Amino acid sequence: MAWIVLVLAGLCEMLGVFMIGRMYQKRNVASFIYMVVAFSMSFVLLAIAMKSLPMGTAYAIWTGIGAAGGAILGMIVFGESKDWRRIIFITMILGAAIGLKLM
Repeated sequence: MAWIVLVLAGLCEMLGVFMIGRMYQKRNVASFIYMVVAFSMSFVLLAIAMKSLPMGTAYAIWTGIGAAGGAILGMIVFGESKDWRRIIFITMILGAAIGLKLM
């Protein structure tokens, strides 16, 4: 159950990062509120997951999901660079998170 909560925390982190990009496109109160709610939910879910998962592992996976997911969303939604080197580094982040889970 803690792993599911941790993945949800990472997805909320991705949503928060997405909303930062959206705020630069549409400066309105709704975008700001969505961003604050997404980041708040991310922290709450991370705290819940860390009750039964080791802090280092939980934080690394949460950060990896947020960083890799934010970069992927940036490429898909905001037209950021899709350079092959960038994709390799995103893959390395995900691989490191999976490695932490397996250890």
